[in-house]
Amino acid sequence: MARRTLIGVAAGVMAVALTAAACGSSGGSGGGSGGKKTYTIGFQGVLSGDNQQLGINALDGIKTAIDEADKNSALPFTIKFVQADDAGDPSQAPTAAQKLIDNSSVLAVVGPMFSGATKASEGLYTQAGLLSVSPSATNPTLTSSGFKTFYRVINPDTVQGKADADYIAKGLKAKTVFSLDDKSDYGTGLSSALEAELKANGVTVTHDGINPTKDYTSEATKIIAAKPDVLFYSGYYAELSLLTKALKAAGFTGKIMSGDGSNDPQFIAQAGATNAEGAYLTCACGDANSDPTQAAFLKSFEASNPGAKPGTYSGEAYDAVNAIIEVLKQLGSSADRASVLSAFAKVNFKGITKQISFQPNGEVVGTGVFIYQVKGGKITVLGNAADLAKS
Repeated sequence: MARRTLIGVAAGVMAVALTAAACGSSGGSGGGSGGKKTYTIGFQGVLSGDNQQLGINALDGIKTAIDEADKNSALPFTIKFVQADDAGDPSQAPTAAQKLIDNSSVLAVVGPMFSGATKASEGLYTQAGLLSVSPSATNPTLTSSGFKTFYRVINPDTVQGKADADYIAKGLKAKTVFSLDDKSDYGTGLSSALEAELKANGVTVTHDGINPTKDYTSEATKIIAAKPDVLFYSGYYAELSLLTKALKAAGFTGKIMSGDGSNDPQFIAQAGATNAEGAYLTCACGDANSDPTQAAFLKSFEASNPGAKPGTYSGEAYDAVNAIIEVLKQLGSSADRASVLSAFAKVNFKGITKQISFQPNGEVVGTGVFIYQVKGGKITVLGNAADLAKS
């Protein structure tokens, strides 16, 4: 996906907010032109820092959904949009969440995105009775931690980790794996699920954890000494890029693989095309750019985000917004935080990523994990992990 500066993104979001506000009042239930009300949806996500592209991907999906809604004359309301940047950092997340909570016009939130930031925010959303729908937070414990307002439209790492491990064992036929995580809530959640299934498949696993750093030379030496068939990194693309460069410089010849947090063209840009070539990436999400069934979404996305392509979490964020809009359509003028939260549990519609309906704990019902590989300097989808593991 084409990288855009945050100044450009902020300007785009401001334009969305101003356009929607021009059609109605800034309040959650104010009257707009033609008697339409305006409802406000918030976004909490990573819009700064080394891994900001993942947040930009989601933001572009949100903007697409809101643009479509505002062009739909049949809708009895317009949408206003506000955002809060948490940089993907658990220490900044509560402040970002509180910003949206304190805005009384916000009836629902898309996000947070990163698992650590989500864990740090959800207690506040629960206390406020404000719906939070994450397009990307995958730590398995998030739906068993007592959060009363949390849903996610992406599968947890118990699903992704198992599928990844089965593909490694049966598709790649690896016998030894070095599993490295970044010690974050996301990284440890994914590595735990991955390692458990690898061991169940008879694969020998070496585990290590390392906080994000700018120098992975010593870690690369440790990995190479273990002689694994596969190095699996549970973390984000900025760190995987540095790790990959260190591994290649040290002569590593095994396969390199990582999960959804690394599945972005920025991995290739930062690691270098030669270093990234052949690396495997996974995600509990498909690729709209190569899926003929998503041609309409792709056209709409490009109209809303000129020069950009859907990336990891774009489709999930788009579906999250549309799920909230489905609820607002049902509630009409009675929509408020409490009624939106109550009605969201019964959402059931066909999104572009999957059927969007939820289990009582907030997990989305449908499953599906895809395997990607860097080929010719581009991320290419290989197919569904379950199917590939059988081949």
